Amino acid sequence: MNILGALRPASPLREAATKPAPTKKEGPRPTKGIEIKSQRELAIMRESSRIVATVLKELAATIQPGMTTMDLDALAEKRIREMGAVPSFKGYCDYPASICISINDEVVHGIPSAKRVIRPGDLVKIDTGAFQNGFHGDSCITVAVPPVSDRAARLMQVAEQALYAGIAKVKAGNCLLDLAGAIEDCVKAAGYSVVEDFTGHGVGRNLHEEPSVFNFRTRQMPNVRLRAGMTLAIEPIVNEGRKAVQILADKWTAVTVDRKLSAQFEHTVLVTEDGYEIFTDRSKV
Repeated sequence: MNILGALRPASPLREAATKPAPTKKEGPRPTKGIEIKSQRELAIMRESSRIVATVLKELAATIQPGMTTMDLDALAEKRIREMGAVPSFKGYCDYPASICISINDEVVHGIPSAKRVIRPGDLVKIDTGAFQNGFHGDSCITVAVPPVSDRAARLMQVAEQALYAGIAKVKAGNCLLDLAGAIEDCVKAAGYSVVEDFTGHGVGRNLHEEPSVFNFRTRQMPNVRLRAGMTLAIEPIVNEGRKAVQILADKWTAVTVDRKLSAQFEHTVLVTEDGYEIFTDRSKV
């Protein structure tokens, strides 16, 4: 989530899409307004991100048919607070919950509800953040509830592959278009589409910071050159069908216009001189 895909009501979501194109079409933009984190700040971010990774891993192991999306939200908030953090999302732009949980054709920003029951075969996206000692971590997973259809499994696999294709391009000296191109190529090669209404973002002292980390080739947003110490939330959203989405009456939940499936994965990532460090790596918790 970010300036384009931030956890915000529908009205501001597309504001970055109206930004003028860079004056110079070739070459990266400078990192003006982008925070380079100190070693002390990075140590705090590793911990807030570890909390996020732990919660998502636990939710993935807990989810089952018959639970409600509110059940998962309550568990997420309980565990975030038990580990000494507060939920990043709750109250942000008046968002009412600790997680976004979006099912099947829901793309992002689904609001937990005691009436929404998880069913066999659902494709569930869970996005959450934790704020601790002044810094945020942010991550999203997609979980397929058994029995898993072939179409859901393949879409989920490609979405995760696209995330790691983008992360593989992270290192000081590379540019955002390097990440975006790798993500877009991975998705299109599989016959899917990248959602363009929402992007990733910088993350740290604020839940959403500059720059916008887009997942598709564009000249409508600054092509920032990466520097060591930048922290990014990279989060491609992949649709089975068309890339277009629409916002429901709750002014938060985005769904695919063709009602086909959508999948998403996200990591908080540190840019280093020679590569990257994934702060929200669930395999390490």
